[in-house]
Amino acid sequence: QLQLVESGGGLVQPGGSLRLSCAASGFTLRPYAIGWFRQAPGKEREGVSCISSSGDSTKYADSVKGRFTISRDNAKNTVYLQMNNLKPEDTAVYYCAARALRYGSSCSGDLYEYAYWGQGTQVTVSS
Repeated sequence: QLQLVESGGGLVQPGGSLRLSCAASGFTLRPYAIGWFRQAPGKEREGVSCISSSGDSTKYADSVKGRFTISRDNAKNTVYLQMNNLKPEDTAVYYCAARALRYGSSCSGDLYEYAYWGQGTQVTVSS
């Protein structure tokens, strides 16, 4: 089966940093645009960032722009989300997902276009 596994979450103080990883199991990530999403308790899932299949294009939500950086290493079949200057508002479960190939290999923030999802990793920003 096509599976994604997130890791790297944890508890961090405001202003701290974390790096999340998204590893693929059962398939190669190379053809896929990959998105990072997050969901806080009682809130809808929202797009955080995405990266095209080639890595030549990235997008960020306004709330994280300048603080988060998405990258990928196709040789390692892994996508990363570097999160710096974390804020309490960043507290959420973070998910990575692969966009369905029929929608293309570019970035998209539309949830319905992502076919394969990881289990999520908890990020808590608190003093």
